[in-house]
Amino acid sequence: MTDRKALLRFAAPLSLAAVLGACGGTAEPVPAPLSDEAMAVVTDKAGAPKDQLARQIDDLFTKEGLGETRAIVLIADGELAAERYSDGYDAETRMISWSMAKTITAVLVGMLVADGKLNVDEPAPIAMWQRPGDPRAEITLRQLLQMSSGLRHTEAGDPPYESSEVRMLFLDGRDDMARWAKEQPLEAEPGENFEYSSNTTVILADIAASALTSSDDAETRRSAVDDYLKERLFEPLGMSSMVAEYDASGTLIGGSLMHATARDWAKFGEFMRNQGRSPDGEQLVPSRWVSAMTEPSPTAPQYGFQTWLNRPLGANGAEFGHPLFPERAPASLFSLIGHMGQYVLVSPEQGVTLVRLGHSTSVERPAMLQEAADIIALYPAR
Repeated sequence: MTDRKALLRFAAPLSLAAVLGACGGTAEPVPAPLSDEAMAVVTDKAGAPKDQLARQIDDLFTKEGLGETRAIVLIADGELAAERYSDGYDAETRMISWSMAKTITAVLVGMLVADGKLNVDEPAPIAMWQRPGDPRAEITLRQLLQMSSGLRHTEAGDPPYESSEVRMLFLDGRDDMARWAKEQPLEAEPGENFEYSSNTTVILADIAASALTSSDDAETRRSAVDDYLKERLFEPLGMSSMVAEYDASGTLIGGSLMHATARDWAKFGEFMRNQGRSPDGEQLVPSRWVSAMTEPSPTAPQYGFQTWLNRPLGANGAEFGHPLFPERAPASLFSLIGHMGQYVLVSPEQGVTLVRLGHSTSVERPAMLQEAADIIALYPAR
């Protein structure tokens, strides 16, 4: 009798396994417990279940096929919720913006509009375009901000060295990037088509410099813009790590080359989430300007003023896929996005700013973005 009971006890688990196998079911793998270090990245002000948040952040750093995550900073309701870095990076490491710089350039333009130095719906103040018969004279500042100028600017080419971006940054346009970008002809009517373009943002940076100084001296132009940004934006936000690059003519390379720590990128995201206010409540740029930056453009509902939006794609955006995740987060979510997977994701409805910096290929980015969406999904809309 004793032997029979023992046999039944041994057979029971085997029978359960056989039933599961017969039904086609498989047990979900149990993830390994997180290390103390992985749990410690989440603060006591996480605003979400700490174990789930730590797990989602760990996935961004450890899962295969996502690329290399170098930094995560998460702010929830204005408090630091989590912060983590990969080996070789820390809270003091300045990381390159790539195209995240475009959103900062749009804020720079907005401050100059508020100062009465620029007008978004007037023709862009570019002398080269104001010659009689030049069709570029019709291009407005708003169209430049919305990437619908109609200029022949090809962001990505095949081969790459033939793209407008590469030629401007590294080849025949590198010493005076704005001039090279402004010299390009129209290929469409202004305001007709959306064409994402780093060249366009450099034109905006050049316009900003000309609004601040009439000098053509490179150092004078550089200092005018650099001092303005520091005094009016970076210092009030406490973004002490920010370093912006300029070309040989003194023009801000406002489409791609700014450097800051992950914490400072989070401060800028929070500034945008708070409708242009600093942490002490000072209105650094009018709230209506931030609203304009995050409103869909007529030619691209997924894009505002130099800012990506979590809205359905326009007709000319389907070719490249959506840069965000409108099926998983509020339509009010917006983002700074930079080459190779730099993101400052801001969700006002959820009170969240998520910074992810690293290196992910075009193949890896969609899966990586879904992991970032998992983090944001832990926070309910309010």
